[in-house]
Amino acid sequence: MPVMSQLLKRLPRAKVLSSSLLPCQHRRPQLGSSAPRRPSHMSHTPSRCHQTTSALHSYVLTPPQVNSILKANEYSFKVPEFDGKNLSSVMGFDSNQLPANAPIEDRRSAATCLQTRGMLLGVFDGHAGCACAQALSERLFYYIAVSLLPHDTLCELEAAVEAGRALSPILQWQKHPNDYFSREAQTLYFNSLRTYWQELIDLTNPGDVPDTREALMNAFKRLDNDISLEAQVGDPNAFLHYWVLRVAFSGATACVAHVDGADLYIANAGDARAVLGVQEEDGSFTAHTLSNDHCAQNEDEVARIRAEHPPSERKTVIRQDRLLGLLMPFRAFGDVKFKWGIELQKRVLESGPDQLHENEHTKFIPPNYHTPPYLTAEPEITYHRLRPQDRFLVIGSDGLWETLHRQEVVRIVGEYLTGVHQQQPLTVGGYQVTLGQMQGLLEERKARTSSAFEDQNAATYLMRHAVGNNEFGTVDHERLSKMLSLPEELARMYRDDITIIVSQFNPHVIGAHRQEE
Repeated sequence: MPVMSQLLKRLPRAKVLSSSLLPCQHRRPQLGSSAPRRPSHMSHTPSRCHQTTSALHSYVLTPPQVNSILKANEYSFKVPEFDGKNLSSVMGFDSNQLPANAPIEDRRSAATCLQTRGMLLGVFDGHAGCACAQALSERLFYYIAVSLLPHDTLCELEAAVEAGRALSPILQWQKHPNDYFSREAQTLYFNSLRTYWQELIDLTNPGDVPDTREALMNAFKRLDNDISLEAQVGDPNAFLHYWVLRVAFSGATACVAHVDGADLYIANAGDARAVLGVQEEDGSFTAHTLSNDHCAQNEDEVARIRAEHPPSERKTVIRQDRLLGLLMPFRAFGDVKFKWGIELQKRVLESGPDQLHENEHTKFIPPNYHTPPYLTAEPEITYHRLRPQDRFLVIGSDGLWETLHRQEVVRIVGEYLTGVHQQQPLTVGGYQVTLGQMQGLLEERKARTSSAFEDQNAATYLMRHAVGNNEFGTVDHERLSKMLSLPEELARMYRDDITIIVSQFNPHVIGAHRQEE
């Protein structure tokens, strides 16, 4: 099958049908913060296909150039060993990001809880700009960590602030140099977080130990509430005033894992996904999904939303598989256009900076907008008791799952981590293949099996397959080169931003935890 025909099969769908807020970083002025996605019917338009083909053929990347692009945002972390023994159930993780939007609207975070136990891993998929995802990547883990603190530790934290003493660190971050913090907003973020822990002190009693599920739930809901409140109150600083509005009027989904010993919790709001890689007795890997997508394909979500609004809105609350005909994820942070009343939106925008008035997205009121809120950031929380055969966890934005099935993801990562390729019968999917082409496919498989892996990062290896796999399930360098060389204005038509975190578990530590209990 020609490469272009393969590419046209994978056109992503826009998460929000509207123009977006100004981007987090500067970009070419003719582009919005999200390059226009191609409607499905346009894949059959000859003139557009001809233009795209010409653009594709004008770029040919060498293997070193492909590797440079794929590895630009990769990050690896190995949990330190103590006395020669790794006492953590998490051995380490690999992560990576591949932009399609310019700038990328996805974010990722990883941190160790220092005042309690456990590791936090999260993927945040932004839409209508990157501001909300950026805020989540900086703030959500602090809200979770504070929610997990016992009453006495919260009191010590507040006493230290009152006395002007240095605070004991709550989190130890593991960040790629590109994963930045917005310094201008740190005081605002700290004050909101402090107000939250002061309320937790009032609501808890000495000796109370928080429940992890409840802590995750409270952290998600409280941060979304603070994002909304900060936008309503504004800030005397013009930059911060504009920033908090950008955060609130853009949106982001979140999928977060909290791993402590053999206890694994997944808190998910939106359509990012967490999948566990389970190794069977024969050495093969199977996928165990730990999150549900909150979208129109989830019947429970559709029923929930319809039940929250009058029968008169049954036909309008979800249209064309989108919330109010506009938004694909049914749970998300920010997105106040789907949460605030119309009068509140108008009042906040009228008092906002001029840049907001120039943006059509902020002025636009969704159709059939009668009984807000229509959107929530309340997460769906899944608990899993880890077993020695649970070898790794993959958290990915929907850009990954749009290109690879979960079982294929787990097989690829399992092969990478073990170095053992599970040879599947070579299928050609009904295509007419000559004997010479079949020989080439077999030689490619042989070379891939016998050679050392060129990727030192499991997320990068998985991303290579997500972008470069051909119809036979193997990485096609020509396809990979063309997908990575698409210019900004075309890249978003063919794929979404992709963010991946692969966390590897220690079966010996997990087995010991289970024996102790």
